Amino acid sequence: MGRIAQLVTRRWVAGLLALFALLGAGAAIGVVGQAEQPPTTNAALPTGSDSRAAAELRAELPEAEGSAAVVLFASERALTPEQVAVVQERARSLPGATGAPASVAEDGTAATVVVPVTTNDATETADVVTALRRAAKADLPPGLTAQVTGPAAIQADLAAVFDGADFRLLAATASVVALLLVITYRSPVLWLVPLTVVGVADQLAAVLATRTLAAFDVQWDESTIGILSVLVFGAGTDYALLLISRYRDELRVIEDRRDAMAHALRRTAEAVLSSAATVVLGLLTLLLSLFPSTRGLGLACAVGVLVAAAFALVVLPAALVVFGRWVFWPKAPHVGQTSLADSRSLWRRVGDAVAKRPAVFVTVTVALLAIAAGGLTQVRAGLDAADQFLQKPEAIAAGERLAQSFPAGSADPAVVVSRTDDGTALAAAVAQVDGVASARPVVSGNGVSEVAAVIAAQPGSEAAERTVTALRDAVASMPDTHVGGTEAEALDTAQASTRDRTVVFPLILGLVLVALGLLLRSVVAPVVLVATVVGTYLASLGISWVIFTQVLGFERLDDGVPLLAFVFLVALGVDYNIFLVTRAAEEAREHGARQGMLRALAATGGVITSAGILLAAVFAVLGVLPLVVLAQLGVVICVGVLLDTLVVRTVLVPAVALILGDRFWWPRRVGPARGEA
Repeated sequence: MGRIAQLVTRRWVAGLLALFALLGAGAAIGVVGQAEQPPTTNAALPTGSDSRAAAELRAELPEAEGSAAVVLFASERALTPEQVAVVQERARSLPGATGAPASVAEDGTAATVVVPVTTNDATETADVVTALRRAAKADLPPGLTAQVTGPAAIQADLAAVFDGADFRLLAATASVVALLLVITYRSPVLWLVPLTVVGVADQLAAVLATRTLAAFDVQWDESTIGILSVLVFGAGTDYALLLISRYRDELRVIEDRRDAMAHALRRTAEAVLSSAATVVLGLLTLLLSLFPSTRGLGLACAVGVLVAAAFALVVLPAALVVFGRWVFWPKAPHVGQTSLADSRSLWRRVGDAVAKRPAVFVTVTVALLAIAAGGLTQVRAGLDAADQFLQKPEAIAAGERLAQSFPAGSADPAVVVSRTDDGTALAAAVAQVDGVASARPVVSGNGVSEVAAVIAAQPGSEAAERTVTALRDAVASMPDTHVGGTEAEALDTAQASTRDRTVVFPLILGLVLVALGLLLRSVVAPVVLVATVVGTYLASLGISWVIFTQVLGFERLDDGVPLLAFVFLVALGVDYNIFLVTRAAEEAREHGARQGMLRALAATGGVITSAGILLAAVFAVLGVLPLVVLAQLGVVICVGVLLDTLVVRTVLVPAVALILGDRFWWPRRVGPARGEA
């Protein structure tokens, strides 16, 4: 790394490197652009699940594309003859309507018209639903309302959530990062350099990530780019903060700014590269997920972290060297000033306090983490369609109104698909299943038949889950027969999520343990660090559950949140420990294990805390998208990062290291003399 550091910081090379890197990235962003997301409705369905098999078999039907929209006409009282006549006229004239008469509820207050939507494309589906809503609501008689629900309408409302979402998320993320950088550096100029570099890295990462996904035929969904952007901004800015902090420290010792940057880069590169490698390994474990969209997210984010690290270690140093010391104005560092490691900073005082009673600090922090993790005993997972939105869209409101007059599952029936030509016999068999309110053949062709089964139970309830299980048991003896639909997909999602956690959790812990062992050349330190990260994850999930239920009003946790939060928190949590511990090992060579840890805390405490607060704030920005799953993921990671930087990395890790002394590094020897503490 030494030769690269010297090359990056040379007089002419630095400016040209920064210029060509930014121009090259701009060309890639503008000319190549992001790969187009492939149209698919199966990205969220777990591989090998019955619901995915149903969707794949359904694709063989001659009228397989798309789903259905349900137009609901309703009144507070029984529909009048005039209103019924209008509804029946609409049943014939609505765009895409089959001409079948509307179904009037037994209570007489509502009627439905089912309209097939013959497309899988999200944009086209949204256009169809918009046209349906416009036509259904036009010139209705007084007292009659029209709403559109059903799978197609839910898909359209979900697409509306992401309409312009990437720009809103990027703007919010960049604003948060800019504000925190200004507060951190208290400079009117310096914050622009890392923000520009990381901003370009973010846009380039989106291009490279989507191109990589397309090249390897890996699916992704609408949320992938948003989460990728948040991660690149968070990780890239963290790396930038670490480098700039070390560069500022070296400028207090070395007169020439290029030599100072070369020295800072050599000292920082090991921590950044190790951190990035650990995060990438963690993210790549998501490739073992049963969910195609989760696999896409893992690969995309891994590419993003690599881009962020490359820009932080190559483009940012070159850009900073070009501007010189004045970029820190009005607090430019000068030779002779006290370094962070030697200063009596807040973090040095915290370290001294911990050093006086390390056992007490370990006991108290572990107890607090255990109490926080106690909230996990109350966690309930699994969101139904109505719980996915922070703000209730029309499709959900219409579904709730429909359930007042029709069987609860009428808006979104279960789908039974079988390799048979006799759809009528299949419907008759399905109708006999306990919990099925009605069943009707939908379409047959190419040797495949589809039946719509209306589940009587409330969507998302345990009774609905039992009905899906009973349906599958009833058709198990029929060759190539599968049960799909929203309720079946929710059941499969819960089971696949459990399987993913069982596989990914131990794998990522093992990989991180090995990576830390190779980096630190120690056995004890990696075990301690991984244990603290796991404790942080459990505590953050427990605290977040209290926030969800007592503050935000969420009754359930999305099935995918525990896995994604675990991967991000373990990978990113290890980041800060790497920053601290690699600096401690460096300081220990001259000052011994005990003073090495205290000096490392003094030197890195401010920058790591700033990085943690910034990363927490960046992930909290996911809340600008009105989806519960992203809000929950943002809250869990935000809480976890704050716990890690303010409690675990500041108090617990130093306290354990001080208690163990040289044994913390075993079998590696880091001090100048054997036995020094």
